[in-house]
Amino acid sequence: MAKAPKSLSVDRELIQELTKLLDETGLTEIEIEQDGTRVRVARAAAVVSTPAMAAPVRVPVGGEPLSQMSETAPLPFDPTKHPGLVTSPMVGTAYAAPEPGAKPFIEVGTEVKIGDTLLIVEAMKTMNQIPAPRAGTVIQILFEDGQPVEFGEPLVIIE
Repeated sequence: MAKAPKSLSVDRELIQELTKLLDETGLTEIEIEQDGTRVRVARAAAVVSTPAMAAPVRVPVGGEPLSQMSETAPLPFDPTKHPGLVTSPMVGTAYAAPEPGAKPFIEVGTEVKIGDTLLIVEAMKTMNQIPAPRAGTVIQILFEDGQPVEFGEPLVIIE
């Protein structure tokens, strides 16, 4: 005789709190584990047939700070098409330096080797070092320190 499946108890209050946290933080998913029970809440992403960078984006050119660029500055190229593009491997907050006030890991013109730390993405209170996937020169930095980033968002271009 087959065993009857164990009844599943859902903590609706926990799910509502996690959903509220998703709304407050802008995250697309969150997962927690307590006492051997794991709960994951995710927001369904809409599938869009247009490229992710279809809307105009301000891109720093030649080391010009992003905050000083004109809203209508034309893009010199589509950064998503560059072979040296480094994208965010996760949702989180991007940091240019290991701690506030410290020297940034990279600047435009920095020579990097494979594995050198380019930046840190903080996700769920964990600091994740983002390594250079290739050797070369950093030609553009596409994020600002402390900026929230999404999975796949362009961060750096190495040529």
